[in-house]
Amino acid sequence: MHISSSDRNSPPPSRFCAKEGGFCEYLEFDLILFCLPHLFIPGLWQRQPRSPPALVPSNLNAFLPTGTDTVNNNQIYPQKSKEARKAIFGKHKYQCRFYTRGKYKIIGGGIVGLSIARHLSLTRANTTTILLERHPAVGTETTSRNSEVIHAGLYYPPSSLKTRLCIRGKHLLYDLCASPAHNIPHRRTGKWILAQDAEQLDRLQSMHEHAARLGVPTRFLARGEMARREPDVRARAGVLESPSTGIVDSHALMACLHAEFEGAGGDVALWTAVSRIEKVGVGGGYRIYTRSAGTGREARDSARGEEGERDEDEAMITAEALINAAGHNACAISNMLLPSDRHVQPAYAKGTYFSYSASSPKPRTLLYPAPKPGLGGLGTHLTLDMTGQVRFGPDVEWVDGPEDLVPRVGRLEEAVREIQEYLPGVRPEAIGLDYCGVRPKLAAKEGEDRGAFRDFVIREEECFEGFVNLLGIESPGLTSALAIGEMVEELLYG
Repeated sequence: MHISSSDRNSPPPSRFCAKEGGFCEYLEFDLILFCLPHLFIPGLWQRQPRSPPALVPSNLNAFLPTGTDTVNNNQIYPQKSKEARKAIFGKHKYQCRFYTRGKYKIIGGGIVGLSIARHLSLTRANTTTILLERHPAVGTETTSRNSEVIHAGLYYPPSSLKTRLCIRGKHLLYDLCASPAHNIPHRRTGKWILAQDAEQLDRLQSMHEHAARLGVPTRFLARGEMARREPDVRARAGVLESPSTGIVDSHALMACLHAEFEGAGGDVALWTAVSRIEKVGVGGGYRIYTRSAGTGREARDSARGEEGERDEDEAMITAEALINAAGHNACAISNMLLPSDRHVQPAYAKGTYFSYSASSPKPRTLLYPAPKPGLGGLGTHLTLDMTGQVRFGPDVEWVDGPEDLVPRVGRLEEAVREIQEYLPGVRPEAIGLDYCGVRPKLAAKEGEDRGAFRDFVIREEECFEGFVNLLGIESPGLTSALAIGEMVEELLYG
């Protein structure tokens, strides 16, 4: 067993230079284009209003705050190629301006925030939508550190939002990916859920009956078919197959949503941290105070001084409707606005992923152990990326905060034991630590185990017209994202 080279938390820096589409490449040409009109059109030399300081240009290291290092794309998207990262990070040189007033403000630029922004921009013409993201690129937290699986909708109670949105989102996602206009890399790999004893087989039988009631296809495999299709897989008691499960290139998906959002007139404000929110009367919308996340001031507990004076680096923007899709930061954003008796607390379940460097065994199907009630995850399963490369994980480790993203050697031995249960021919020395993600969960209710089922919270908050809260959006958040975009519009417009 070893730690693969890809698990280093700080890989060699990848500078955002001119040959990668940076600013300097365009400087001379842009200056010519800028100066020529000023020679012939009166008034263009007049000084233009300054943009709010926190709403900084999108996707450009040249404009990062003084003292900030250039962004390391490898660290942002740990499991992606240089080309895939550039599709997200290098989309634009700069953006001209951002509006301080507008119909919608969406906090959070993960897959869910992008989906909501795109949906509102496409379906609500002649409105202004701005997406606020505190990081230097979209999708740098949960979205870039997951399994990229399109889930079928098997695991959750029938009336839950997780079930309803997962099933609806799955169909929307496959349709979007397969559309000739988008052609997003994806594949229906199918998934095997593996039982090793009678108790686990009973759980699979319950899942099969549950899926039938939901209209989700599943079937048990005969021994002969199991051996023919995946001879290296061990399932002593049985296999339940989910043929509608698949995989998707999440970064290509984000690039698509991002492009369509901006193509419909939306704007993305990167490096923009929300410091406080105020409600403006009844039906008056919201004031959102922001500051540049690159300055280090976001570490302060409050954007106000000791005597209540406004932070000079704050910018204020307004919105008629405010959507909180901030992922790990969603509880903090919600608590800024709602009264203390409605505050919510987050919980964090870290998941470590493991690489596999050997050429065999190499299954062609996703492999999941039978679910364990109260685990908080789906077990250390086997997934594939779009190139067919095997990876294992994530496991479940409860941590204190979302910043804990360093793989720990102590997780490796336990993971190998779990993997060998269903893939006995795996080579332990070829399994290495890869990367980590953290699930943005909600804290358990009093008397509940912290691994107990918690549904998505997606609602327009009572007495806060136009404020839509999205809390605890963990798995299957990626699969559900397009359906969540639809639901948010329904909450706002009925």
